[in-house]
Amino acid sequence: MTQAIASPVVHDLIGIGFGPSNLALAIALQERAPIQGELDVLFLDKQADYRWHGNTLVTQSELQISFLKDLVTLRNPTSPYSFVNYLKHHGRLVDFINLGTFYPCRMEYNDYLRWVAAQFAGQSRYGEEVLRIEPVLHNQQVEALRVISRNTQGEEFVRTARSVVVSAGGTPRIPEAFKAFKDDGRVFHHSQYLERMTTQPCVSGQPMNIAIIGGGQSAAEAFIDLNDSFPSVQVDMILRGSALKPADDSPFVNEVFSPEFTDLVFQQPHSERERLVNEYHNTNYSVVDIDLIERIYGIFYRQKVSGVARHAFRTLTTVEKATATDAGVELMVRNNATGELTVRRYDAVVLATGYERQMHRTLLSPLAQYLGDFEVDRNYKLITDERCKAAIYMQGFCQASHGLSDTLLSILPVRADEIAGSLYEHGKNRGQARAVRDVLLAAV
Repeated sequence: MTQAIASPVVHDLIGIGFGPSNLALAIALQERAPIQGELDVLFLDKQADYRWHGNTLVTQSELQISFLKDLVTLRNPTSPYSFVNYLKHHGRLVDFINLGTFYPCRMEYNDYLRWVAAQFAGQSRYGEEVLRIEPVLHNQQVEALRVISRNTQGEEFVRTARSVVVSAGGTPRIPEAFKAFKDDGRVFHHSQYLERMTTQPCVSGQPMNIAIIGGGQSAAEAFIDLNDSFPSVQVDMILRGSALKPADDSPFVNEVFSPEFTDLVFQQPHSERERLVNEYHNTNYSVVDIDLIERIYGIFYRQKVSGVARHAFRTLTTVEKATATDAGVELMVRNNATGELTVRRYDAVVLATGYERQMHRTLLSPLAQYLGDFEVDRNYKLITDERCKAAIYMQGFCQASHGLSDTLLSILPVRADEIAGSLYEHGKNRGQARAVRDVLLAAV
């Protein structure tokens, strides 16, 4: 077994993941540095380079929030890292204004994020998956955290930090019926969509029968892409509900994604927090933008006019069993209205089944005895027992305490600033931390 490569540096902060959340934090820390002092910060990301949902960026895909909710504007509209400055830098500001929209395509927003991330190349390491986060003990106290990662060549790295921020994102939710298909290229989660579609026979014009499982935005975008990009593909949309439901993005409802609403949610008792999250569930989960719904409805209506039923819309349907055969993937589906069971065969299945957010528990399991039930304070800092002196922050895992905006782009700049402020507060006692530096390094 190859010996792990240990770094002699004790970082002030290591960020797990370098998606939009930690990218916003990197900016907030940089903009505080001239007044409060520069922190030694490093961000680790398992992707080979910077990309945001890279395998889902179909050409028809548009951002679902205003460009003004970029990485900085809500916190600092004069920041050079704004989306507007990105447009100016690339010579497209007037062109974007002429579009008359607040919603750039996701392909362009991904390019914006890559442009910003490139300016933090010295603070980021790509192609490293973080495996676990361990305690560094001194006098029976957790004085620092050991972050173990592995690159694509199998080399392991060990780094030490006084604080970590976990922003690893969600992991694909795979329904039980499909868990045996992990290595079968015919069944794949929507997060792998573009990569997996390049290997399908329809790329060369061969006919294919493809099922999309799910009734949310990802399912709708996959359907539109398959319809528009692959004329030889016939699609079955399979969903448990009775219809595609529109996302509620009306002005008053959109206020649930404001920083003020985050305060409101956090101040409530647990039962009321849960009620508020459930009340506005239809703003983000299992819903579709109304313009996409109208496009899909138009496609099915034109099928009725032509009499050629290329695609099928199978509502009130649950997948009971999936079986791999040489001829394709057989799905046993139940009609929830009648109870009738039917077996259908598909050449490929796209799982637009959403994401789970449990990665923080896996990464932090070596610290479980210090963490309780993963509750956080208002500034997203994990509440630990008195033995843990290191700080642990979470981004994207606090919906239950901070509301629906926690997993979205809506308040990234404000949240980043709150975490940055807490980090500097935690670091005020860095003199003591330096006193145990030799102990920390010996433990690496």
